[in-house]
Amino acid sequence: MFAIIGIIIVFGSVLAGYLMEHGNIRVLIQPAELLIIGGAGVGTLLVANPLHILKQIGGGIGGVFGASKFGKQTYIDTLKMMYDLLNKARKDGLMALEADVEEPEKSAVFSKNPAFLKNHHVCDFVCDSLRMAITGIDAFDLDQMLDLDLEVHHQDSTQSTTALSTVADSLPGLGIVAAVLGVVITMGALGGPPEEIGNKVAAALVGTFLGILLCYGLVGPIAANMTKAADEEHAFLYVMRVLMVSFLKGTAPIMAVEMARRAVPGHVRPSFKELEQACRNRVAETPPAAEAEAEAAPGATT
Repeated sequence: MFAIIGIIIVFGSVLAGYLMEHGNIRVLIQPAELLIIGGAGVGTLLVANPLHILKQIGGGIGGVFGASKFGKQTYIDTLKMMYDLLNKARKDGLMALEADVEEPEKSAVFSKNPAFLKNHHVCDFVCDSLRMAITGIDAFDLDQMLDLDLEVHHQDSTQSTTALSTVADSLPGLGIVAAVLGVVITMGALGGPPEEIGNKVAAALVGTFLGILLCYGLVGPIAANMTKAADEEHAFLYVMRVLMVSFLKGTAPIMAVEMARRAVPGHVRPSFKELEQACRNRVAETPPAAEAEAEAAPGATT
């Protein structure tokens, strides 16, 4: 939503300032210049990137105009879900999670959080990690594996934004190409009516104008927004990593969830009471240490 508002403000401000100086809006309407810049920009994108990155760019651009997938409520719902899952593992053993991770869409725990199931990256990350935990992998080894997984995922997610940023950087140059072609056409019209030559010069300058405006006012900001979205997903996966590794090290579920909460970015981090109320369905009255001792008491584990 804010992306749409921002684009309207950018183009609206430029046009409003132009009209305030009594500019002729029809002079800016140059389909040929736009075709040269836009077509060449799309062409360079196709030349420089394989199909899977092009698909990522398409999906990323669509996500720019939607709401963030990783707000505070998403963290609360997911951490509560993981709290229930880890409690199940603590009471019945890790093997009790085998059915959940093999078919998460049929899991009684995962099915309570449809948004989690829809996000295949997050769902696969959690389920694959818990599969390894069920096989008996050491917490330290799992931590290293997840670190590698996050590094590869971050590299993959930034390829599309890097490609789009490269195209944005090329747009001013493509605008100059369009302007030079306009000058060539103008040179061919020398000796004609002054009005005709003036129109051709104006059309040539519009090419440079469009290239710069599209770079800094549209494509560049969209690429920056996609980068931030990739960072948000990376931060979410990191929180899941902290939670699962903490639990495998022997931490009680409530403490593992609290450690994960501390890893949530500050602007979407739920408070202790918010998360405690979601997990326990009541306002927290007992400090985390006491909760951990209660869960670690005899009969709480298998």
